[in-house]
Amino acid sequence: MAIGILNAGLSGLGAAQIGLSTTGHNIANVSVPGFNRQQVVQSTQTALATGAGFIGQGTQVSTVRRLYNAFLDHQVLAAQADSSHLSAYYSQIQQIDNMLGDASSGLSPVLQGFFSALQSAANNPADSTSRQAVMNAGDSLAAGFNAMDQNLARMGDAINGQIKSSIASVNSHVQQIAQLNQKIVLAQSSASGQPANDLLDQRDTLIADLNKDVKVTVLPQSDGASNIFVGNGQALVMGSTAYGFSTLNSPIDPGRVEIGYASPGGTIPLPESGFQGGNLGGLLAFRSQTLDPARNTLGRVAMTLADTFNQQHQLGQDINGAAGGSFFNISGPQVNASAKNTGNAAITASLSNTSALTVSDYRLGFNGTVYMLTRLSDGNQQTFASLPQTVDGVTLTLASGAASAGDEFLIRPTVAGAGSISVAITSAERLAMAAPIRATQGNANTGSGSISAGVVNGPPPANANLQQPVTLTFSGSGSFNVSGTGTGNPSGVAYVAGGNISYNGWAVQISGTPAAGDTFTIGPNTVGVADNRNALLLAGLQTASVVGGNMSYQSAYGNLVGTIGNKTHELEVTSTAQAALVDQSTAARESFSGVNLDEEAAQLMRYQQAYQASAKVMAMAGKLFDSILQLG
Repeated sequence: MAIGILNAGLSGLGAAQIGLSTTGHNIANVSVPGFNRQQVVQSTQTALATGAGFIGQGTQVSTVRRLYNAFLDHQVLAAQADSSHLSAYYSQIQQIDNMLGDASSGLSPVLQGFFSALQSAANNPADSTSRQAVMNAGDSLAAGFNAMDQNLARMGDAINGQIKSSIASVNSHVQQIAQLNQKIVLAQSSASGQPANDLLDQRDTLIADLNKDVKVTVLPQSDGASNIFVGNGQALVMGSTAYGFSTLNSPIDPGRVEIGYASPGGTIPLPESGFQGGNLGGLLAFRSQTLDPARNTLGRVAMTLADTFNQQHQLGQDINGAAGGSFFNISGPQVNASAKNTGNAAITASLSNTSALTVSDYRLGFNGTVYMLTRLSDGNQQTFASLPQTVDGVTLTLASGAASAGDEFLIRPTVAGAGSISVAITSAERLAMAAPIRATQGNANTGSGSISAGVVNGPPPANANLQQPVTLTFSGSGSFNVSGTGTGNPSGVAYVAGGNISYNGWAVQISGTPAAGDTFTIGPNTVGVADNRNALLLAGLQTASVVGGNMSYQSAYGNLVGTIGNKTHELEVTSTAQAALVDQSTAARESFSGVNLDEEAAQLMRYQQAYQASAKVMAMAGKLFDSILQLG
């Protein structure tokens, strides 16, 4: 009997020691991130059967378990992946929002300054100082476009660097998780399946850190390992084997870093759409959904401004009487051939109508029979049996060679617009503020007819006979005869007061009632130094709906600023809300798994008392044993 009591006390003493050790372990790790509180699980030892019944043999420690709730942990992982995604997106878009919204360094001040200078020059076209002010304002406008485009391009380079950094972080975590999988499997198999709690905590912490970079799916295995999947089901960890990611330059856009999956069969490029969470997903979403469209939108404004301004400028005449040329230089659309192409086709793209431009990029593919052009912003696809073809204001031409099946080309119509715009003319005298024609009425006219100053019909190139003198001679109040090169010299042309009369690329209106024999002449403008007709038309472009067919330059830029601003505010609100959700989910998990020092202090007292009581039982068993010995 004494031996039985001694064994029972000894088992209680051992259980109390393990309880004290576990409680001390909890207290020591109270500040360790990812530590889950551990708890001793006791059970009774098998009772001894006697004639008097079953007599208890004390207690045993079945296991030391960690207080872990898979559901709560999954909630934290899901909330954290979304929070990291939103936070990464928000921190990037803030930079664009600050740049575009800056009242002093944004595009709005220089755009307004350019047209204000043009309006001032139109009021005094002969003044060289006013003309030079237009040149300076044009340089400032071009520099504003250039600076913004350079900032956006630098952001693209920075995104490439951050993607590479995130990939390196992912691969590091993946390797460590695979190594811990191996340690956990070995540890638990050598301990008859008992959980390796501290190793499990370490792995969970690594998975949480990995999940901040890229949203993961965790599948626990029966042997204690955890398999990790990402994206569209790509395995990052399978038992003790790690796969990971790699970075590679896009074969169709060398300046763009893409993500590759390092599978056993080689590196496979992954679509960006497969990354919907984590820091990496946020960077990719920002690049494709905001950065690229913003740069394209800015480029479209610059291209449309340069093209429409140049067209009107070419319809004018400079201070020396020469026809106006292009005021702005601008690059055309970019075409990138995939490095994987096997054919030798050279595709070129040119602007045909800037008002029809979109802010999308396009992918041109060839399947061996037809060309397939996909608008990347909405997936709209068109097929063509041959080139050239014009789509959305861009003409695609097969300049040379031939495409092979599977060849691809990336068409970027507006990406280079803002970065390439510059002032083409170098002298203020070349500013074409006058109209190249002049309308006069005969000195001997007797009727009440009067002729307008006349305008040049666009777009350029102007009619070769534009400045050839043309005379309109009225045979009566109802008709007139035309004489002059390029007109066909019609006679008896019906006269409509105030109606357009157009020949050789110009248009005039005659009002009133001309008398028979009255003449009106349209010829070259030989005294155009003080003429501001073309300057007024150039200044009027400021409010014309030429961008996308329904917006002015300023409103198109304002639309970009508003879109970025709204998206930034949306992300600020959602990222703040998501961060609060992470805190709530973490708090719920910590309330279940975290260490509570007050509770651990109570546990210390409980195990201390249990230890002392068990020791007392053992002492009593010793006394009983001594009594038996004394009987002998």
